[in-house]
Amino acid sequence: MAATTVFIFSPLNSFSTFDLLAPKIKSQFKLGRNSNTPSLLSAATLSLSPSPNSPHHTINSVCGFGFGLRLGAISSGRILNRDQKPLAATMIPENPVVSDICAASLTGCIALSLLRFWGEIANRGIFDKKLNRKLVHISVGLVFMLCWPMFSSGYRGSILAGLVPGINIIRMLLLGLGIMKDEAIVKSMSRNGDHRELLRGPLYYATTISLACIIYWRTSPIGIAAICNLCAGDDIIGRRFGSHKIPYNRNKSLIGSIAMVSAGFLASIGYMYYFSSFGFLQERWEMVFGFLVVSLASALVETLPVSTELDDNLTVPLTSILVGILVF
Repeated sequence: MAATTVFIFSPLNSFSTFDLLAPKIKSQFKLGRNSNTPSLLSAATLSLSPSPNSPHHTINSVCGFGFGLRLGAISSGRILNRDQKPLAATMIPENPVVSDICAASLTGCIALSLLRFWGEIANRGIFDKKLNRKLVHISVGLVFMLCWPMFSSGYRGSILAGLVPGINIIRMLLLGLGIMKDEAIVKSMSRNGDHRELLRGPLYYATTISLACIIYWRTSPIGIAAICNLCAGDDIIGRRFGSHKIPYNRNKSLIGSIAMVSAGFLASIGYMYYFSSFGFLQERWEMVFGFLVVSLASALVETLPVSTELDDNLTVPLTSILVGILVF
């Protein structure tokens, strides 16, 4: 008598028709409803001897159960759920529009509070002016990225999130042109206390973060690399301990460049794992290598005299994006 072959696709650790059709497969894999093994969609074949009273036939069935068919694959010991829905930390899941508005409002309050905090620190003279400016430069963009999971996926979420630094662009223009006065912000974000400086570095900074957010959002390593190298890669160590200067640019030091590569690279890796924990992207070694290449290229361009003439707030993110397009 011919055997019957049944092709079954079903989550192994969920109750479904699979449990009725092929209990022997689950016992073979030693999986049950209370198993700690992650759920995956597995293809299995079961050879059954037909009943003596039934005609010979072949059954070809493809069944999807549970919450929907999810294609799963096992690669290098990891389970890859390619179509898994991101676990966004939305504030009001039943109303995405209102949720995004609330997320944008909360993110704006966090950004404004952070700027006010550093402005007050600058007014009190707690830190050196240059150090205070760099702490603003490092913290604002990185804290802003921490808020991204609160927004929904798609263009609405990215645009509303991008409006937060977008509003800061308008603010920099008003302060830089002298239309609006805020000495605390000017002191915390300028080198010499001149409000016109806000029309260069701080304006480039806010524009880069806003565009990276809207264009690349949280599913692309390019946006992560651009913001992390711009923010975390700012030089603090080199100005204090950089005695060995780079021959073609005496304003830059070797240890400062090494610190920039290390900080930008490590921050990129951290945010890769952060966003992958929400399901926005899948971490992999190729991405890690890409982050290293982008950080090296950004640090190299930052040492060039052209970066000093233009502004490294412009050249570093542009380099990160261009190299990122090539390596990711």
